[in-house]
Amino acid sequence: QIQVVESGGGSVQAGGSLRLSCVASGYTHNTYCMGWFRQAPGKEREAVATIDSDDSPHYIDSVKGRFTISKDSAKSTLYLQMNSLKPEDAAMYFCAADEGPLWTGLPLMESRFGYWGQGTQVTISS
Repeated sequence: QIQVVESGGGSVQAGGSLRLSCVASGYTHNTYCMGWFRQAPGKEREAVATIDSDDSPHYIDSVKGRFTISKDSAKSTLYLQMNSLKPEDAAMYFCAADEGPLWTGLPLMESRFGYWGQGTQVTISS
């Protein structure tokens, strides 16, 4: 059973930065994919960024150039560096993981991931 735990959320002013971390454990295979998703109040959960088993990153358009997803395989840790934060980035951020690669042609599919963390809150003040 894969377990996923996020950390690093908090409150920051618009234009500021935050780094989220996610530790995943319990993998039984050497290849895995991970991702960050977010859900704002009254909205559906959406993909933010994912990283494939070959470390190739994928982003939604609204965070390209501002957010960076990265993975430290030795530590089984996923990061999301968020810069130039905007009020619309405020949400509960969830880390997700699963074994194997992302689906070809569908790198941001929420349903690809079977294991989820509890979430970490990101608040942006303007």
